[in-house]
Amino acid sequence: MSEDSPKPEKKEPIPPTPLRCLVGSGISATLAWGLYLLTSAIAVSFASKPVLSDKAIVQRIASAVRTLVLGLASMGTFIFAFVAIGLILLMVQLILQKQPDRNDGES
Repeated sequence: MSEDSPKPEKKEPIPPTPLRCLVGSGISATLAWGLYLLTSAIAVSFASKPVLSDKAIVQRIASAVRTLVLGLASMGTFIFAFVAIGLILLMVQLILQKQPDRNDGES
């Protein structure tokens, strides 16, 4: 333990660029669309297959499980959709911030 172990060099984070924001937004939107299709398929499946039991506890547990599954799928859908929207807005902000810099150099 007395040996000097090499310390990992700290890398500076890569600054965001409009192209990287666009690519990330496309990936996130694709995942959101896929999760949306999955969520709608789950909802249709649950709606077409009612719980076939007269016991109240079985109906409550089935309702809780269905709500949990549908809620998790919906949450994933909206998270990826919001990330896609946020990355598009960041891309617009980066583009608008770089325009005045170009005009200053031309004067």
